[in-house]
Amino acid sequence: MNGLGVGGSASPDLINAANAILYGFMTVTCFAGPWFTNALGFRWTLALGSLGYPVYAAGLYCNNRFGNIWFVYVGAVACGISAGFFWSVEGAIATGYPESHKRGRYIATWFSFRNFGNIIGGSIALSVNHKTNKLGKVGYETYQAFIAIQCLGFFAGLLLSNPDKVQRDDGTRINAPRDINWLTELKANWKLATGKHMLLLTPLFWYFGWIQAYPGTYLATYFTVRSRALASFLSAVVGTFATWLSGTIVDLPWARSRKTRAISAYILIALLNSATWIWAVIIQNEFRHTRPQLDWAVQSTFGRGFGVYMFERLSLGMVENYIYWCISNLSDSPGDQIRYSSLLRGIETAGVAVGFGVQAVPTALIATASINLGFWFFALPFGWYATLRVVRKFNQLDSERKEGLQNVEPVASA
Repeated sequence: MNGLGVGGSASPDLINAANAILYGFMTVTCFAGPWFTNALGFRWTLALGSLGYPVYAAGLYCNNRFGNIWFVYVGAVACGISAGFFWSVEGAIATGYPESHKRGRYIATWFSFRNFGNIIGGSIALSVNHKTNKLGKVGYETYQAFIAIQCLGFFAGLLLSNPDKVQRDDGTRINAPRDINWLTELKANWKLATGKHMLLLTPLFWYFGWIQAYPGTYLATYFTVRSRALASFLSAVVGTFATWLSGTIVDLPWARSRKTRAISAYILIALLNSATWIWAVIIQNEFRHTRPQLDWAVQSTFGRGFGVYMFERLSLGMVENYIYWCISNLSDSPGDQIRYSSLLRGIETAGVAVGFGVQAVPTALIATASINLGFWFFALPFGWYATLRVVRKFNQLDSERKEGLQNVEPVASA
């Protein structure tokens, strides 16, 4: 829904404020994810975590059709509480279930399914709003389709197999103990949160969360309704391509060294993000003076503004896949993976909450774009050193796995 530009609303300030509240609650529930999952298990945490989404969509629908404001905030709180648990456990599933050498592609598959939802939503929005060539809000029928799809999430979540029921392709099982004492869980989380790997990755997590407020506000400020619908559709396509590109580079054995693959992926991400945000600042500086109304019918002005938005989505997709690949290689334990995922999503959602809060003030977009650029260059060296440490950690775990397999005595056949 945010792919439509601030939820498809005509009022960026309202939706930015609601999103700030939503992600504020999500920050708390993301960090609480390991305790919730420990009590209920992966399957029920995933299913229950989906319940707030249709409530939020209903709030957007009522605001769009009837001008209702309070329900937007109710939906934001409901979604913030449930989605934090959803975000923490979905990351642990994508990173903790597959074998280590498949994780880049499994993460890409997960993001592809998520982007497929955006493709469906974007297609619906485009079909409903394709004639609306002016600024404003999308048609209320758009949200009806979103609500119907999101209501299926709870039942789909119940189809998940818990870790103890899963056997990987290589025959290994997933060890995910339950009923861990809350104090033991707290100590385990604190140990991971204060480790060098997490501290080095934190600026990259924060950057990824912070910048998410900008693209939607940019879209709602300068683009017509049908152009926003087109952006929602194409950003999902571009995001899917980006996550597969990043996931393929770190997984495929085109280079013998995992370090070479990881560094190659990070250099590509660094160059793409740097160029994108420099371009975004230049475009934004121009637009603050010209205040254009961009529509696909006027290609002379539409292409440049739309192009930088697409590159922002491409950059975001590659960064997202890469940071999940990093944490997926820090441990083979799903218990640790739910902790790492919760820490990542908690830091990310805190960044998103602050980003939307700042944008809701409102803040001039040229200032936001410049801060985005600054955050990226601040996170860049930390991400580099984190990459080197993650590769060393992976090689250590890989060596331990091989030693463990060599020490297992073969079982005699009957």
